[in-house]
Amino acid sequence: MEFPETLRYTKDHEWVSIDGNTATVGITDFAQRELGDIVFVDISSLDTPLGANDIFGTVEAVKTVSDLYLPVAGTITEVNADLEATPESVNTDPYNAGWMVKMTVDNPADVEGLLDAAAYKQLVGE
Repeated sequence: MEFPETLRYTKDHEWVSIDGNTATVGITDFAQRELGDIVFVDISSLDTPLGANDIFGTVEAVKTVSDLYLPVAGTITEVNADLEATPESVNTDPYNAGWMVKMTVDNPADVEGLLDAAAYKQLVGE
């Protein structure tokens, strides 16, 4: 299982990569393994200001639907359109091709309050 050191993580199994005040968000390798084969990603919160831990969409696997939670407050500015045709990218490449949204972060320093790779590994028992 992968836990890239450059990312920050939430207890709800989302990851975030920050570049200035822009963040890219997806779900972790652990989360996609737990969900199983992902068949649909639904994100309808484009251009909507959201708070940290607000639901920004859902991911549907063969046996379940799971909510997606925003790691930090901000506004979603882009949705990964490729996931419409290839939602399985979340399973095969969760940290690259399987990213879900890009957002403008209200306070980039909030990312520092999230888990680092070592703390996330501990959370999931790795």
